[in-house]
Amino acid sequence: MPLHVPPAPAPALRTVLTALGSPTAVREARTPSLLRSQGPATPELPLPVHVLDELSPAGVSATRLAGWRFLIRCGERSVAAAETMLTPDGWAFSHFFEGPYIASTERALRQAETMSQTYQPRLLSVPSLYMLTLWLHGDCTADGATGHPAATDLLVPLAPAPPGIAAHRPHRVAELLPVLTHRVTPVPLLGSPA
Repeated sequence: MPLHVPPAPAPALRTVLTALGSPTAVREARTPSLLRSQGPATPELPLPVHVLDELSPAGVSATRLAGWRFLIRCGERSVAAAETMLTPDGWAFSHFFEGPYIASTERALRQAETMSQTYQPRLLSVPSLYMLTLWLHGDCTADGATGHPAATDLLVPLAPAPPGIAAHRPHRVAELLPVLTHRVTPVPLLGSPA
């Protein structure tokens, strides 16, 4: 089924296009793939980036929108990503970057397109575990900038995933969040009061 990619805010896209057109922004980005790329670079596949700051014992927590991420395509492949963030003055370009999450995101999106259900793709960051997932939200009509993971939504950990969590294996939120909660809960030391 096709994915329903939510539209990025137009000002966020404009900031990425402006940064791509700025030789200074591209040169200072420390993204060799973007610097070496031939031909025009275009931002594609805008995904809202949500952050899960705190996991509750029940495994459910609110998320906050941290920004929008665009994959930067040159020719036939994505060579980098651009991140935007919301400031008091509106949307602003944050930075370009490259690394394993670019290819991993593309792979997870291709995988999601083969599923029988239609989803709205988002990214969900779990900073306490240094983990990034493709969040496949079941409500395709929802505003991509709001909401929290529903129990039936899918999370696909991107590579590199934390030890013991398989990358690119879809998990229902109701199954994965309790596991993640257990991983961030400190275990009391032997002999210490509980």
